[in-house]
Amino acid sequence: MKNNLQNRIAEAKDEFLEALDLFGQDNINTVPFEGSWTGGQVAEHILKSVSGILETLNGPSIPTERDPEEHVKMLGDVFLNMEIKMKSPDFIIPSDSPKDKFFLRTSLAKTFDGIEQAAGKDNLTETCTSFEMPTIGPLTKIEWIQFAGFHTRRHAQQLKNIAGYLKKVEIEL
Repeated sequence: MKNNLQNRIAEAKDEFLEALDLFGQDNINTVPFEGSWTGGQVAEHILKSVSGILETLNGPSIPTERDPEEHVKMLGDVFLNMEIKMKSPDFIIPSDSPKDKFFLRTSLAKTFDGIEQAAGKDNLTETCTSFEMPTIGPLTKIEWIQFAGFHTRRHAQQLKNIAGYLKKVEIEL
């Protein structure tokens, strides 16, 4: 049976992929309004993020000398609060090139499956050492997995908002 972390990441994956499915290839690259990412750019942003998280989870780690869930509540409070506007780190900003929905969906599903597998391992209290969360520092595997879920849910909501806006504009035309 899946553990709680595996369930959480699976739920975040499902929510994001369902939101992505609100788009077709015909509108995945449509800018909904000035200053917004396209649905494809949001998906590429999440793909870059979760790919890096999976690499971090599978990278080197050391025993943790603090509560391994110390940053979970703060990460959830920040990333699930849609009132807080954030600036993405440069390394996960999506490109301006057109996106292929099938490629994004397939790549996202595969990457999330990898995170879900990592969440089923025994050493989740260890601190990952290959990458640090900007402004926070090193995170444990538990914290990275929780962050992946929070960040994905945040952007699933963004995808839903973009799809709703595009549908509204389409109806008005």
